[in-house]
Amino acid sequence: MADEATPQTPPVPPKMQVLGQFIRDMSFENILAQKGVQGEVQPDINVEVALDAKKRPADHQFEVITKYTIGSKNKANGEQLFLMELEYSGIFHVENVPEEQLHPFLMIECPRMLFPFVRRIVSDVTRDGGFPPLNLDTVDFLALYRNEIERRAAAEKADAPVS
Repeated sequence: MADEATPQTPPVPPKMQVLGQFIRDMSFENILAQKGVQGEVQPDINVEVALDAKKRPADHQFEVITKYTIGSKNKANGEQLFLMELEYSGIFHVENVPEEQLHPFLMIECPRMLFPFVRRIVSDVTRDGGFPPLNLDTVDFLALYRNEIERRAAAEKADAPVS
């Protein structure tokens, strides 16, 4: 009798559901209007992005926090024109992601899902704040994640005791 192969069950695909999303914290300062700056203004935009994720009490639920610091300075003299700080969070239900892949999933895929909403908020707030609407360039969350992993590895190496 031939040995029959045991049928392999196909891998279960990851499941992600956005349960909610919201602004955790936001501020916008129109420094240009406060100081009454006159003359030609050529903005130089700087965008910084930070990410955080934490497990929630419910099974398979995580909160992912994206933090954006967006500043604009006048190229001519370096004076600040505006400063916007935005923390935008999403509550995600994530299943069928192997434990070793969960951290990158939370720090890459989840922020990618939130980004279009962040882009709209930034555009609306800058427009309502007296500036042309700022349409953020797409953030490469994979590159951001890789850079952070490399930075942490270099910091650990620098902190390691020399034998």
